[in-house]
Amino acid sequence: MTEVSFNWAGFWSAMASNLTNQSRNVLSKKFMVKKEESLDNITLFSVITIMSFILSAPVSILMEGVKFTPSILQSVGLNVNQVYTRSFIAALCFHAYQQVAYMLLQRVSPVTHSVGNCVKRVGVIVTSVLFFGTPVSPINSLGVFCDAMCVCDCDLLSA
Repeated sequence: MTEVSFNWAGFWSAMASNLTNQSRNVLSKKFMVKKEESLDNITLFSVITIMSFILSAPVSILMEGVKFTPSILQSVGLNVNQVYTRSFIAALCFHAYQQVAYMLLQRVSPVTHSVGNCVKRVGVIVTSVLFFGTPVSPINSLGVFCDAMCVCDCDLLSA
């Protein structure tokens, strides 16, 4: 596949991911409102993380099996310690990112948080293209530009 190829399954998966992520933000914000029984951002994030693990672990083991045993990793020529160390560091970084996102969500509205998330995505795309030196076709540049303009438009309309 090249950068100009398009996959409808990937597109709809991305749209479903956006919908569930933004729905999670809105519902999480409702649980964070200042009431006597409200959850703070750390507690809410912890509860969501534990529930997600409990729900997704059996499904992933059932569908994928256990493919991260040391013998399997060594059989495909990987350094087991390096894989586990990098996985652990990636998990810590992702956890820290999510924790900061929940701290921000507690301080701003879900719409502002979602717009900021879209700005972050555009920034990641542009930074990746510049860092890796990926050639970008004019149609892809137009797509990133339109995405950036939609973010700016949403930001101006919500103000």
